Amino acid sequence: MTTSPRVPVLSAGDKLTRDEFERRYAAMPDLKKAELIEGVVYMGSPVRHVQHGRPDRVLSSWLGFYEEVTPGLDSSSNATLLLDLDNEAQPDLLLRLPEHAGGRSRITREGYLEGPPELVIEVAASSVSHDLHQKLGAYRRNGVTEYLVHRVDDGEVDWFMLDRGAYVRQQPEPDGMLKSRQFPGLWLDVPALLRGDLRALRTAIERGLADPAHAPFVQRLARS
Repeated sequence: MTTSPRVPVLSAGDKLTRDEFERRYAAMPDLKKAELIEGVVYMGSPVRHVQHGRPDRVLSSWLGFYEEVTPGLDSSSNATLLLDLDNEAQPDLLLRLPEHAGGRSRITREGYLEGPPELVIEVAASSVSHDLHQKLGAYRRNGVTEYLVHRVDDGEVDWFMLDRGAYVRQQPEPDGMLKSRQFPGLWLDVPALLRGDLRALRTAIERGLADPAHAPFVQRLARS
């Protein structure tokens, strides 16, 4: 009589290949979040409402406002993202162009997302988070065009734009507005985000409709 070997438990700090990471992750169905970043396993700690749950919900609403006026895009929340052999992330939010509209990420046969989306968003506690170190390097190297990190404890928002292979941090305008380059009209009112003001965030998106590139962008998505 033979028995199947027990799959080792996935533990934070493990250094694994992506195949082995996926094997161990699949054997732990009760585990809600684990990521492989630069070949190292990171596991989620208990999620606090103030430092993560609420900011994540506010940013999700902001993305929803933009998708409402920009049909044809594709977004996701807390889904596995297959980047390369050493990186299998689970970003809080992402926004992407579908393949038929020129996007570089694709949906696999199993329903996973593979390749770099155009915008990745993470909610982090502070600047010491691996979101601003290991993850930033992995996203940059894999060609994620824009990377936004909301540092809740620091009261800061970092919006990085990929420029000739390096991430450049965008500086807010005098009114506190940050604007996407990849997605015309995706404007973020940083003070409104920090105070959780959904109405002001919607107003910022409505103001973004004045961007002369937005209407042609919507038309291009419709044609594709």
